[in-house]
Amino acid sequence: MQYWETEAYAKINLGLDVVRRLENGYHQVRMVMQTVDISDTIRLEKCAEGIHMTSDSEETPGDIYNLAYRAAALFFEETKAEGGVKIRLTKRIPVAAGMAGGSTDAAAVLRGMNELFGTGLSAEALCDMGVKLGADVPYCILGGTALAEGIGEVLTTLPDAPKPVLLVAKPEISVSTKYVYEHLQLGEKTEHPDIDGMVQAVRDGDLAGIIDRMGNVLEGVTGAKYPVIGELKAFMEENGAVRAMMSGSGPTVFGIYQDRETAARAAALLAERGTAKQIFVTSFH
Repeated sequence: MQYWETEAYAKINLGLDVVRRLENGYHQVRMVMQTVDISDTIRLEKCAEGIHMTSDSEETPGDIYNLAYRAAALFFEETKAEGGVKIRLTKRIPVAAGMAGGSTDAAAVLRGMNELFGTGLSAEALCDMGVKLGADVPYCILGGTALAEGIGEVLTTLPDAPKPVLLVAKPEISVSTKYVYEHLQLGEKTEHPDIDGMVQAVRDGDLAGIIDRMGNVLEGVTGAKYPVIGELKAFMEENGAVRAMMSGSGPTVFGIYQDRETAARAAALLAERGTAKQIFVTSFH
């Protein structure tokens, strides 16, 4: 095998709770994660030596500052595989959007290099490698619907959630996850989403139960700094969304719709307003 190509899918958080801040500066979280049908394309090709990365997006560097590049470097370091690799990234997932775009690219590189170089690592071994790159990488290796705990790396696979129609909108701004967590203040008044109830609703195939329990404790930080997040949520709910919420640390907002026609009309209206830089009508993957 000389080359390998795959789609790297984005994620949203159906529920995101932060339990506490840990002594090492990380945060203990409980999240219900879900892949969505928005993807980057990763193509890997063997070469004699080195890591050579190109991208069709000016927003994604082709060097050590890119998580996919670092994934390749880590793979070579840990497996001692011989040779080099060319990485070609076709970017569609919004950057710095709370959708794990960098993490899913890194996950795809680890999965692909495992196939390309015939190292035969298990999914568990790839996840152990991936967490060294970022807390979301192990989830992105597995994908689907999952409960994520710890710092995000302790995963419990869940049954596939019922598929709604989604309207996903990324405004012009980009958000630093580091900034959001540094400014998060947890206290008695913090509203924590019912993650256990959502997990049960997923197991029961109860989409209404999932929607009723949607919540993201990080919205208070990101939404306070960037009012456009609240504007996008209000717009979606005024234009047919059953519920709208920010994904991850933001600023992407997604709305859940009962049918594609209503979501498409809302997307067209949103495009006219110019509130969002990137807009997708999609579903769970």
